[in-house]
Amino acid sequence: MSDCIFCRIIRRELPGKIVHEDETVTAIEDIRPQAPVHLLVLPKAHIETLGAVKPEDEALIGKLFSVAAKLARERGLESRGYRTVVNNGSGAGQTVYHLHVHLLGGRVFHWPPG
Repeated sequence: MSDCIFCRIIRRELPGKIVHEDETVTAIEDIRPQAPVHLLVLPKAHIETLGAVKPEDEALIGKLFSVAAKLARERGLESRGYRTVVNNGSGAGQTVYHLHVHLLGGRVFHWPPG
């Protein structure tokens, strides 16, 4: 999708602080962080929502979470814990319709969220 903000960051048409990139995944710092560490792990392929994931996307979805775990380790979050979140739809707080995993850490989180 040519006008998707995350697609444009991935293509380097818009600025974004990229912290990881490989052939299928890009991770960036969130511009409105909700924790001391707040990264977004994005598939390079444009998938609007978790509900739009197809069976052939299963490996890619696993890759999003393995990259999130790697980034959490690199930032020393494992000992204190961290949260991964996927918002699906506006009622859940999704504001950019390009599937992404939020990696949040560096503070205490409470349950239930929201």
